[in-house]
Amino acid sequence: MSPILVRPVREQLEHDRIIRLLHAKFRRKHEAGMNPGVEQNVAVGTGPSALYPDLVLLSQDRGHRLQVVVEVETGESVNHLEALAQWTHYSKLRAAFHLYVPAGMVDVARRLCEDNHVHAEEVWSYHVVGDQPRFTLVHRSREAPAAARPKAAAHPAGRPAAPRAKPAPKPAKPRKAARAAKNVKSAKKKTK
Repeated sequence: MSPILVRPVREQLEHDRIIRLLHAKFRRKHEAGMNPGVEQNVAVGTGPSALYPDLVLLSQDRGHRLQVVVEVETGESVNHLEALAQWTHYSKLRAAFHLYVPAGMVDVARRLCEDNHVHAEEVWSYHVVGDQPRFTLVHRSREAPAAARPKAAAHPAGRPAAPRAKPAPKPAKPRKAARAAKNVKSAKKKTK
């Protein structure tokens, strides 16, 4: 359970709505599972050390490898306790960690990530305009996480490796030059 024991009802509804919207968005490219509210549908890990992030994105290939862990926060849940209890664990997984925070809490989230050595691959802000949430990418990590799989980065799941370049063919001799060389050879044979 989150260190935020009781989130205000309005924020909890907004939190769960954002999770559902992101789930629908990511389902096109990933096998996605979500854990809205207090539900524990999809775990990362097993046993007592299992983690239940808001969204778990797996590859669609046969291995169903963990690719991205997404955590959505609200104004109340961007705090030091949340960063220690959840963000640090999610950032140590062998998957990218994406953090979604309200637009007014971006600076606080960045500071908390820096202070607690949380490596967030991407940090997104969101704000609601009317009924529609708008997402803005505010930070993308330039470096790959230490536990990143080199094969996965080089060859995304489901895509074959790029074909190797074939050596250029040897230039063909022009026909006239080839005929002339043939005629010279046959003329030499006749004179012998």
